[in-house]
Amino acid sequence: MSDIVAGKVVVVTGAGGGIGRSVALAMAASGARVIVNDIGVSLAGEGGGDGPAQQVVAEIRASGGEAVANTDSVASSQGANQIVQTAIDHFGRIDAIVNNAGNLRDRVFHKMNEEEWRQVIDVHLHGAFFVSRAAAPFFREQESGAFVHMTSTSGLIGNLGQANYAAAKLGVVALSKSIALDMSRYNVRSNCIAPFAWSRMTSSIPSDTPEAQARVEKLKKMEPGKVAPLAVYLASDAAKDVTAQLFAVRANEIMLFSQPRPIRSVHLSEGWTPESIADVAIPSMRKQFYALERSPDVIDWDPI
Repeated sequence: MSDIVAGKVVVVTGAGGGIGRSVALAMAASGARVIVNDIGVSLAGEGGGDGPAQQVVAEIRASGGEAVANTDSVASSQGANQIVQTAIDHFGRIDAIVNNAGNLRDRVFHKMNEEEWRQVIDVHLHGAFFVSRAAAPFFREQESGAFVHMTSTSGLIGNLGQANYAAAKLGVVALSKSIALDMSRYNVRSNCIAPFAWSRMTSSIPSDTPEAQARVEKLKKMEPGKVAPLAVYLASDAAKDVTAQLFAVRANEIMLFSQPRPIRSVHLSEGWTPESIADVAIPSMRKQFYALERSPDVIDWDPI
């Protein structure tokens, strides 16, 4: 058993199953005291109660760890404040946040309605902001802290039928970078992980074509537990110099993703017109254009 986060208090949202559960268990196994947050509903928002969070807490305690369940929603400032306050009330401090809570409302863009859009943005993007913001004053006062945000290649690269999810997950990347910039003076770090793993989220992927079925079978090989070690590391003091980075975990692979930077520029001394842009600028840059690709088109090799 590792002790890399021994004594730290860590909040893991959406920790009732899948990746969040694996992260919560790994944090506890590595010495952390864990707030296991899960609202206890399905991906579609059905159900409720404290079942999943309490079950994970029971697992942690059975293994000799310390954990407390919380069932508040990340989608409101009030709920997020209560999640962090649970850590303060039970353990007296907060050292790391893992923003993992998520939902899906997949729909092709031109058929997506306002409710489907807002529900996903509320949980993923607003949730990451609200929970992070609730922890920020404590991190600032103690001059230490770590944020780990779960993003997705659906936002980084693209995917079909996920405009809401992709927009939220790319927004999380920008949020993480802003947190890293604004709070670096207080020794607070913020990083992202894009996980590849079979979970409640990915189990909703349609598999009604041979191509989709092959993709699902490939995903099933990627265990949620494979994501946890990186999350634990990023929450630890061993990662004190790692911030504003964007990682992905795919089975036994850890990837470092690039971040947007200029790759080509063109200049015209007299300035541009729409016509000169069409005749000169775009032809000059076209070879550097990105293709209309989805995540599985770009990361298309078998998991290791």
